[in-house]
Amino acid sequence: MDQNAISKPGEANPGEADGRLVRRVLKGDRKAFDELVVNYQRSAVAVSYRLLGNLNDASEVVQDSFLKAFRSLDTLQKPEAFGGWLMRIVSNLSLNFRRARKVRQQLPLDDMFGATDDSQGGSEWMSKNADPEHTLESREMGAKLQWALQQLPEKQRLAIVMFTIEEMPQKQVAEALECSVEAVKWHVFQGRKKLREMLKDVI
Repeated sequence: MDQNAISKPGEANPGEADGRLVRRVLKGDRKAFDELVVNYQRSAVAVSYRLLGNLNDASEVVQDSFLKAFRSLDTLQKPEAFGGWLMRIVSNLSLNFRRARKVRQQLPLDDMFGATDDSQGGSEWMSKNADPEHTLESREMGAKLQWALQQLPEKQRLAIVMFTIEEMPQKQVAEALECSVEAVKWHVFQGRKKLREMLKDVI
């Protein structure tokens, strides 16, 4: 598998708009922070949900994350990096939440491996347009996928969740994980490789 296959050409960079909003907030404009919340609430909840498997818990964590972000905004050295910084807060609080409680995981199936790789036996069972007759089987496989995700090292799991599932820009994922874009590619590549190995009997 070519590592470059996970790249997503033409990724947009929302940094400049975020930077302007952050600077407005720091000058006392509370409405600017409301705009940041609107811009990132869906992706923040989605990332937290993937890690917790419970929408109510994810919503609670995201509320705490936005509150923490607002209170700590003056510590953000690069206003343009708000998105990645926020997702780092969301992922850290989600992981802390999960460690503190036993959370029932309800992670739905997603195309974890990108395009089907025939040499690996394919991943047709994870297609969003899968034949309805395979629904029950897919649910069972989804439980196995869920288990496999939890076996990955933390950064590989987060990279898979943010980049592959939520389709966040690589730069933003790199900021969230505090690593380079190349490191994000490596984490995703290694994560996919390990998932395939753990799930070789079902894909």
